Amino acid sequence: MNRVARAFWLDRPGEGRIRDVELPAPAGDEVLVRSLFSGVSRGTETLVFRGGVPASQHAAMRAPFQEGDFPAPVKYGYLNVGVVEEGPDGLAGRTVFCLYPHQTRYVVPATAVTVVPDTVPAERAVLAGTVETAVNALWDAAPLIGDRIAVVGGGMVGCSVAALLARFPGVRVQLVDADPARAKVAQALGVDFALPSDAHGERDLVVHASATEQGLARSLELLTAEGTVIELSWYGDRKVSLPLGEAFHSRRLVIRSSQVGTVSPRRAGRSYADRLDLALELLADPALDALVTGESAFDELPDLMPRLASGELPALCHRIRYEDTD
Repeated sequence: MNRVARAFWLDRPGEGRIRDVELPAPAGDEVLVRSLFSGVSRGTETLVFRGGVPASQHAAMRAPFQEGDFPAPVKYGYLNVGVVEEGPDGLAGRTVFCLYPHQTRYVVPATAVTVVPDTVPAERAVLAGTVETAVNALWDAAPLIGDRIAVVGGGMVGCSVAALLARFPGVRVQLVDADPARAKVAQALGVDFALPSDAHGERDLVVHASATEQGLARSLELLTAEGTVIELSWYGDRKVSLPLGEAFHSRRLVIRSSQVGTVSPRRAGRSYADRLDLALELLADPALDALVTGESAFDELPDLMPRLASGELPALCHRIRYEDTD
């Protein structure tokens, strides 16, 4: 077995390259995984690529198998699907999801991988980490039957939230985004779509995921009295101003943060493993394929990441394939 793998590293903000990596032989409680696909989460990963993680958040933003430190050099990523080539009998040969960076092969503890259900194609399973974020957000939001809900921000996380909300009985969901092209994604997910200026108001709940000051301000405007905004956006080192005067207090509005780094207190009895298992189960829905908007070979990552970070190449989740990488 060839013990040399290749991994994508951010050498300095805005510039990455592929490096050779020497792999250890897996111990009895470890697995050797050959990557099939990984996903680039355009929001968080491009922020990391630009060097936008504030110093105060360097520890909080570490990925489980990150190497190096922010801003760079760093190996970062957390959406990987592969097949177990060596490992315990129950895992050998199985397709698994792991919170691992972009790398052709890797060795991790067996407890770090989750078996992908047979009902979920490996290509779609790269979305597991983002759907897990959406699950946690909805545990925080606790929507009720018949709620009027807006999801502001049609990126990867916002669309995942909208897709799950589309399954709630009696809930009216509208995806709100400044890009009219997101209307096709909304249609595929089974939800309504509107530009910010045309969005329906009097919402009981707004989930904000646009990572823009304007989007958060518009989210507050869309609420009914005593409504709640669930804030999912990660702003990195940017400052955000909000209109907390006007009718904010008289309407008794609420802004509540949600972050996937901890399991929602509303589901304190659930573990991280429970949450990820649920996310993978939900990925049996083929409608979620709409969240994958592009695909490239692993060797293209050094040229691909600057285009994703600049917005030259628009994307929700951009999938990386690993065929013929060794």
